[in-house]
Amino acid sequence: MMTKTQLDALRIELSIKAKNGIDFILAATIIWCLIAVIWTLPFSAYDRSVFTFIAGSFLLPLAFGLSKLLKTSWKIPENPLQPLGLWLNFAQLFYFPFLVFILIKHPDYFLMTYAIITGAHFFPYAWYYNNKAYAVMAGIISVGSLLVALRLSVNDFYLAGFFMAVCLFILAIWNYIIYQKRKLADKETSAAIVQSRD
Repeated sequence: MMTKTQLDALRIELSIKAKNGIDFILAATIIWCLIAVIWTLPFSAYDRSVFTFIAGSFLLPLAFGLSKLLKTSWKIPENPLQPLGLWLNFAQLFYFPFLVFILIKHPDYFLMTYAIITGAHFFPYAWYYNNKAYAVMAGIISVGSLLVALRLSVNDFYLAGFFMAVCLFILAIWNYIIYQKRKLADKETSAAIVQSRD
């Protein structure tokens, strides 16, 4: 039976080797900047919503490219928690029927709904990476997107997209800081273990 200490060690390993998922967060930041620009274009809300879906489809290849650049690990075979990350990511797909409903019935509010769903799906990663940044930003993005949309006219909803991009960029920086601290702590622990054996 796995102890809490062993479980926490596995989560910290994921945090360090995957660098808290910053490749995905930076990719999402770029995508949301593109989405915000899409919502400034002179198309119907329905068409902009469809273009938003299309823009979102570039997330995975962009994240993969950034993972090569940032040297993050997508697969950590020896860590039994690693597959859970993929399942947590797929979980947001079950929100999509609601997103499709908004697309068909109220496309003006598609951007806000998409932002809330995206923000909310980050929450479980706070546990996965043992990282409170995801929990805090999940709340800020979800509630913030609603408040921004409530205060804006429909013509200014593109600002909700930029709000999302800024939040994601802050999350990426915060995650990188946490990664650096954990990497340093891990090196110090490893060095102490080596010294104790000598």
